[in-house]
Amino acid sequence: MHIHPLVTDTATLADLCARWAKAGFVTVDTEFMRESTFWPLLCLIQVADEHEAAAIDPLAPGLDLKPLLDLLVDNEDVLKVFHAGGQDLEIVYNLTGKTPHPLFDTQVAAMALGQGEQIGYSNLVDSWLGITIDKGARFTDWARRPLDARQIEYAIGDVTHLAAIFPKMLARLRKTGRGAWLDQEMERLGDPANYANDPDEAWKRVRVPSRKADVLGRLKALARWRELEARGKDLPRGRIVKDETLADLAGHFPRRQADLAKVRGLSPNWATNDIGGRLMAALETAAPMAADELPPREDRKPGLGKDGALVADLLKLLLKIRAKEIDVAPRLLARSDELESLAAGQRTGLAMLEGWRHDQFGRDALDLVEGRLAFAVKDGRLAMTRAE
Repeated sequence: MHIHPLVTDTATLADLCARWAKAGFVTVDTEFMRESTFWPLLCLIQVADEHEAAAIDPLAPGLDLKPLLDLLVDNEDVLKVFHAGGQDLEIVYNLTGKTPHPLFDTQVAAMALGQGEQIGYSNLVDSWLGITIDKGARFTDWARRPLDARQIEYAIGDVTHLAAIFPKMLARLRKTGRGAWLDQEMERLGDPANYANDPDEAWKRVRVPSRKADVLGRLKALARWRELEARGKDLPRGRIVKDETLADLAGHFPRRQADLAKVRGLSPNWATNDIGGRLMAALETAAPMAADELPPREDRKPGLGKDGALVADLLKLLLKIRAKEIDVAPRLLARSDELESLAAGQRTGLAMLEGWRHDQFGRDALDLVEGRLAFAVKDGRLAMTRAE
């Protein structure tokens, strides 16, 4: 494979992208920093096909990423391959408002091939190629320039190894007939809604013990305010107000701005400064959360009583057994909330009762809750028996 020098000009990037546009697939990875900013700072993009690979420097003066972004989000003929690509997709979404499509994630695919739910990249490379990755450059400050040859070699390795693994993984998926199993997972991963960061949804990131509508209404208003402050200043959310302080303010809200001086986690200056005033304005606009938006209590799922909880536990045991039998990650077959919904009586709208999931697991899960399947112990081993 031909490895290009670090790409720092638009003409070179455009030439590369023109050739990658004729490839069946490209592998993609990014290096970024986000410790001190709200938006991740994109520092390096690595791309490869089966013949050539390059690292692209988005911090290079005058470099226009448009040829690459067009390839990633607008070219439907080239498959974009990532490993655990959620953060990479977020970066592309922030730049374009779109996500790469069509999409393939090797961590997701590994679930269908019996390699666990979240296999790490180094373990993936070791298992498929027998190569041990040098992890010495993992903690590089990717924003610092110049990057040395070892750093660039390490970064490009992420996509050259992936370009060698993907065809092997695809061949095994075809041989086992499991490629179609992944379509729904890939579509879910590539859904732009995952990366939109809606300020009105920001409260869901903050843990608060109360389920009272007024407390959650204040939390929603405060989390929205913090999200906008953090974006505007390009600072991490926690540098504006930490989660625990936000939760405290929602539960025990100050009546006057002067009271902010007494809140643990806030500077006394907030009692008189502009940001403290904006916080108080957010509290003043807060309304109790609507009933249909209130989260369910974790210990009391709708329709799932004590008996239902026991049935859900049996379903989880069945899931564990079946996943081991067919050598897939359990999460690919069904999710915990689906099992609880089935135990509570739901029979429609569950992915586990449709398509290949129904054939591999859902049919038996339904038989178990409806009394046509049971657990038994035979010769000291757990087995499934069908009712006459």
